Amino acid sequence: MSPELLSILVLAVVFVIATTRSVNMGALAFAAAFGVGTLVADLDADGVFAGFPGDLFVVLVGVTYLFALARANGTTDWLVHAAVRMVRGRVALIPWVMFALTGALTAIGAVSPAAVAIVAPIALSFAARYGISPLLMGAMVVHGAQAGGFSPISIYGSIVNGIVEREKLPGSEITLFLASLLANLVIAAVVFAVCGGPKLWRQGAVAETVASPAKEDDEPGGVGGTGTGGGGGGSTRTAPAATLSRTDAPAVAVPLTAPVVATLVCLVALVVAVLGFDLDAGLTAITLAVVLSTVWPADSRRAVTEIAWPTVLLICGVLTYVGVLDEMGTITWAGEGVGGIGVPLLAAVLLCYIGAIVSAFASSVGIMGALIPLAVPFLAQGEIGAVGMVAALAVSATVVDVSPFSTNGALVLAAAPDVDRERFFRQLMAYGGIVVAAVPAVVWLVMVVPGWG
Repeated sequence: MSPELLSILVLAVVFVIATTRSVNMGALAFAAAFGVGTLVADLDADGVFAGFPGDLFVVLVGVTYLFALARANGTTDWLVHAAVRMVRGRVALIPWVMFALTGALTAIGAVSPAAVAIVAPIALSFAARYGISPLLMGAMVVHGAQAGGFSPISIYGSIVNGIVEREKLPGSEITLFLASLLANLVIAAVVFAVCGGPKLWRQGAVAETVASPAKEDDEPGGVGGTGTGGGGGGSTRTAPAATLSRTDAPAVAVPLTAPVVATLVCLVALVVAVLGFDLDAGLTAITLAVVLSTVWPADSRRAVTEIAWPTVLLICGVLTYVGVLDEMGTITWAGEGVGGIGVPLLAAVLLCYIGAIVSAFASSVGIMGALIPLAVPFLAQGEIGAVGMVAALAVSATVVDVSPFSTNGALVLAAAPDVDRERFFRQLMAYGGIVVAAVPAVVWLVMVVPGWG
């Protein structure tokens, strides 16, 4: 058995054990990375740790820490009420507002994970308060980010168009952008219809009344209507305040206290720093969280316990193993094997599937950078349209970012308050599996078979 095939089988075993024995998959993946890396790939410890996603670790910790503080001091409650007012109480519109917001952020140049890191915690807090499916809200945020992700001035769009130009392939920036926009818009509409969207429309508008304290946990004076759990802190639990009503102007139930104002300033600073100055989202978030913690230490004690440590372990472990696969050449081995197939249309659909499967665990941009050059030989034959093939690869490699093992999916999983994380993880994994199974075939049929470009 070849080392590459053995490494893939080990990954399958990790999935089976994690699913059947309820063991943290990240811990299993670290063990697998150590075993395969040292015994099969002849890597030392430094070689194994080369795949550890340090940047993603800081993003997950920093962003969840900052938004745990926001939940503890009532800022997310304030934002949720503001969102209700913006849509005149129509809760059903909020998922689409989040879709459009993340799409706009990525279209004007934000990196997709940065946009999701900014929007997901607010969106998922809203979902928790109003009983919206976290899968629906998380999917809308991620698909929104990918909908705008290939505009001509976006990061993804610039990278892919640069690869196309370097490989001297025919290209169309507008076709690439519209392909991703329409694909994600259609998927979002399907998810909205299947995951409770029609019920939200029938619910009508909601009216907010001022929440009254139901039980004091520690110190009086805070507002914590989302019920973030974890014990200890500086907030007051509140009774549910939302009541159904045919009203157009819900009232804000959360006061603008000093911690809330300071946290709102920090959130604006996070957006400006990431989008305006291209600073790292994780380092910026953890720095802002430290500032807030220094001023209001009671909230900090509670927030630290709510950093999504199990999610951090899971994601970092799996991506470390994927790094070992990359280091030993397994991903390149699979791509070259498919690229050598003599039937161009079959090779095209298999490349789309490889892009989707690998991207569900690794860098979307990285896999596009590897697969587009692999497609050059049979694109040169003229039987496959280059524009359609590049668009299909781009969509296949990014639409699967709802996977909990991708950066965007991991951020959604970590940002969701008041959920059974194991159940939500399984939901994201199942949904990601459906996307991986269905979307590459559909985009191949729509974009490649007709021979665009």
